[in-house]
Amino acid sequence: MKERDNIKKEALRYTQNRELSWLRFDQRVLEEAQDQSVPLLERMKFVSIFTSNLDEFFMIRVGSLYDMAAVDNKQTDSRSGMTPREQLDAIYDAVAPLYKERDKTYAEIKKHLAQYGICGTSFKELETQEKKYVKKYFKEQIFPLLSPQIVDANHPFPHLLNKEIYVIATLKQENSTGTTIGIVPVPQFISDIVYLPGQDVRYIRMEKVIMEFLELIFSQYQVSDKNYICVTRNADVSPEDEAYADEEDFRFIMRETLHKRRRLAAVRLEVANPLTKEMEKYLCEKLGIGQKCIFRTKMPMKLDFIFSVIDKIPASMKRPLMDEPFTPQPSASVADGSVMAQVKKRDILLSYPYESMEPFLQLIKEASKDPDVMTIKITIYRLAKKSRLVEYLCAAAENGKEVTVLIELRARFDEQNNIDWSERMEEAGCRVIYGIEGYKVHSKICLITYRSRNEIRYITQIGTGNYNEKTAKMYTDYSLMTGDQGIGEDAVIFFKNMAIGNLNGVYQNLIVSPTSLKQKVLKLMDEEIRKGSAGRIIMKMNSVTDMDFIRKAAEASRAGVKVDLIVRGICCILPGIPGETENLKVTSIVGRYLEHPRVFVFGTGDEQKVYLGSADMMTRNTEKRVEVACPIYDAAIKKRLVRYLNIMLADNVKARKMLPDGTYQKKTGGERTICAQEYFMKEALDAERPVRTKEKKNLLSRVRRWFR
Repeated sequence: MKERDNIKKEALRYTQNRELSWLRFDQRVLEEAQDQSVPLLERMKFVSIFTSNLDEFFMIRVGSLYDMAAVDNKQTDSRSGMTPREQLDAIYDAVAPLYKERDKTYAEIKKHLAQYGICGTSFKELETQEKKYVKKYFKEQIFPLLSPQIVDANHPFPHLLNKEIYVIATLKQENSTGTTIGIVPVPQFISDIVYLPGQDVRYIRMEKVIMEFLELIFSQYQVSDKNYICVTRNADVSPEDEAYADEEDFRFIMRETLHKRRRLAAVRLEVANPLTKEMEKYLCEKLGIGQKCIFRTKMPMKLDFIFSVIDKIPASMKRPLMDEPFTPQPSASVADGSVMAQVKKRDILLSYPYESMEPFLQLIKEASKDPDVMTIKITIYRLAKKSRLVEYLCAAAENGKEVTVLIELRARFDEQNNIDWSERMEEAGCRVIYGIEGYKVHSKICLITYRSRNEIRYITQIGTGNYNEKTAKMYTDYSLMTGDQGIGEDAVIFFKNMAIGNLNGVYQNLIVSPTSLKQKVLKLMDEEIRKGSAGRIIMKMNSVTDMDFIRKAAEASRAGVKVDLIVRGICCILPGIPGETENLKVTSIVGRYLEHPRVFVFGTGDEQKVYLGSADMMTRNTEKRVEVACPIYDAAIKKRLVRYLNIMLADNVKARKMLPDGTYQKKTGGERTICAQEYFMKEALDAERPVRTKEKKNLLSRVRRWFR
């Protein structure tokens, strides 16, 4: 016990709370919305991303802390020493100023957009004719669809659905002494906004329209204290805790889980206008929350409508307000002709979204038709709503190939999509399996088995991101396609183990969690520690929370190893702590694309070892998920990946460095201005192959300023 307490005290000197670290990540997203060099509509998108991130944070992280506080509030966080209740208090205190910052940012962007004729307005700001138009629209198109209700002594308070908007007011009747509350749900099946007639793109939000005409809805009452509200509920339903007997039961449990998620406890209440003391007390009592859980917001509670607004803006008006369009380019590593034939000869690395996902899709399409191909096996975590990959897998099954798909139904908020795709693939003849009880399968691996001159051969693909054609244009990721037989043989063993629920497989090349991935990473770090100041570690991930990894990184720093962590989001290790992490640096890049790859580099020169895979250094990934990372054996690809990481470390436009107190500061300095994402876009356009001249010219003019 004493030894454990000493380790904890040591860790607390150079660690921080994961939830507060996550809020600092979302603050970096908001900073992109505040960046004057970012086009206005892109800035508005960042406000939307910040908002949806915060919604998910409350539903999942805050929700789980409420559960922990209810079970055992004495349990402390190993990184900060705080109890669940202390963490909740710290979160609510940290979120309050972010709301004010977001409101201010939104108002500024909205003001600038109004100069272009793009304007969200209130009812009071409308012209007389516009008011008549909106009133007529309300009576004809909205009023018949509303389901108003009252709450009084005879009518109970209703269940308010998660993240749905409700218009509320206090209602009074003559000669009545009791208090009545009127509640009108904003229907989910109608548009979030009403567009106003005219050439400009002007609109009014639906909740504002309904609130304006509450007197028509509750015509027999005097209406006061008009407001609209939105409840956020705990959505941290964990299907791993459910017992299930077979796969069909599991699919049923997932459907039940989605239903249950709509009814869990409230963790936040957002309001448009200040609440009266009476209403505040009333809502806190009915929702079971404290005053700290109430946040006033002057901007929309849901910003999904902004994307339909963008679609409505004429192209000529939109051009100066958005990033120059970029189309993922054909890979310079892939020639015309058969992709399978090329992968049989040499490894190929694709870099999304700078390069297209097309070669991988072409590989699966070719395999679905190739008479020599016998099996295709793949793990799937998230898919696009429209997926060519699924169509090719189904075609392969229909062509007589044995197709095995391990699909993870517990991919949070994508459960229903994955259920639908699993049923589609089963109908086509694919063998669909659903992973291992208690462990999410988060790996991104695909295995093609074919016969060549009476020998069984393999093509293996291992990626850092999902097989999602949509996000491959929005997230940065790497995809390795290799004909290496050793890797293929490991992939065969991996899929066999997954099919029988064996987590303890032994692999010669691949490193797989929960058994060997963390252990191998720590061993490779130990090798660098033995080199002292000659050691070198570069690791790119989304998040860092695993305490074994954090302690080892601090040990490496103390030994003089130069450690660079490129971490987009949560990072619980603090750099620059005297005597602990002085040789460790943390860089975060938040920009046009969401940084998503996981790449691990150990050493330098000929002895350098490079891995790419699906795992972050988070306890959930290293101990409670099935993850796969793959060694890079091709010297050219290894060099290319290390070069990518060094360019990211040199970024002084979108990169931020973490300070010892856990806050971040924009990186500055350097011989020239470098924005890594713009650099890779330019490089993809400049690659030696035919390109679209107009697109290249437009984008180069935009990125030239980064290379003064």
